[in-house]
Amino acid sequence: MNVLAINSSPRSDAESYTAMMLKSLVEGLREEGAAVEVVALREKKIKYCIGCFACWTKTPGICVHKDDMSRELFPKWLACDLVVYATPLYYHTINAALATFMERTLPAILPFFKQDENGNTYHPVRTRIPANVLLSVCGFPDVAEFDALREFQARTRHPDVRTLAVICRAGASLLASPFLAGRARVILEATKQAGRELVRTSAIAPETLAQIEQSLGSPKLFDQMGDMYWQTCIDEKVTPKQFDERKMMPRPRNIEDFLLMFTYAINAKAAGDRKVFVQFKFSGAAPGECYFAVAGGRVSPCAGSCDEPTLVIETPFEVWMDILTRKADGAQMIMDGKYRVTGDLGLMLKLFSRGKSEA
Repeated sequence: MNVLAINSSPRSDAESYTAMMLKSLVEGLREEGAAVEVVALREKKIKYCIGCFACWTKTPGICVHKDDMSRELFPKWLACDLVVYATPLYYHTINAALATFMERTLPAILPFFKQDENGNTYHPVRTRIPANVLLSVCGFPDVAEFDALREFQARTRHPDVRTLAVICRAGASLLASPFLAGRARVILEATKQAGRELVRTSAIAPETLAQIEQSLGSPKLFDQMGDMYWQTCIDEKVTPKQFDERKMMPRPRNIEDFLLMFTYAINAKAAGDRKVFVQFKFSGAAPGECYFAVAGGRVSPCAGSCDEPTLVIETPFEVWMDILTRKADGAQMIMDGKYRVTGDLGLMLKLFSRGKSEA
């Protein structure tokens, strides 16, 4: 099977969630023996279709434009067995780069008219058109964000062209979160499995698609985390790319934010077979108390105070947020007397080691 994978994201592969998902799909395709060429549209010069219809009349099957589409991509598109269209969701549908590419495939269509079995009019094909898979990602956590895209795909299907699958991944930015590394691995492995299945059966099993499109948490949780993230970008005057490059962390604004975020920052496995209670007593910008119960590999956040804490951390809220977001060194701050810990300091260091969550 010869596959042409079209990545329409304007971002580099290092910062593109479209590319992240496409990479896994391509790995699966290749594992089953498919020959796959990945094309990044951001690297190509493709002119807009100008609606002159020269490709229908003066030069049948040949576009009037002479660019990367006519010289390179259109011939490859015609020759492949399967084309994968990978696009970020822009205004609830495919982005402009992919739309431009698709519009320029008009030379493969004849100008004449036919009707399908439902009485809908369409243009017949001039030549064989490859089967396709549509892969899309979006930032919002709601799968309903893809409703317009799915409707677009359903209404633009051609009776002589097969759509093998539509893959939609909501909340895609969470795939890069170290706090959800375990869930991300499951999703990316399922995407790879989808590639294998496409080669074997020209379809994706419903259970595989369900794994790919599974929820990564409640919309409320996503909204709260997202607000923290964007407020941090605004306060620090950084772009999302700079945020990632500097390995920054979203900064909690209050105890409620802290309870949400720090739950994912605790290495629950460090507690072993013990049941550990970590009590925080905040002063300063957001005074109040909260604690985390760590047991059985899980972390439960709680407001208020617990009766028998294993560890007690007394700190100004802003000091601990500086430590959490890597603006200050925790060891240096405790030596400087900026905060106080009562209990097993070694256990605290193990619990707060970063990048260990497998949520």
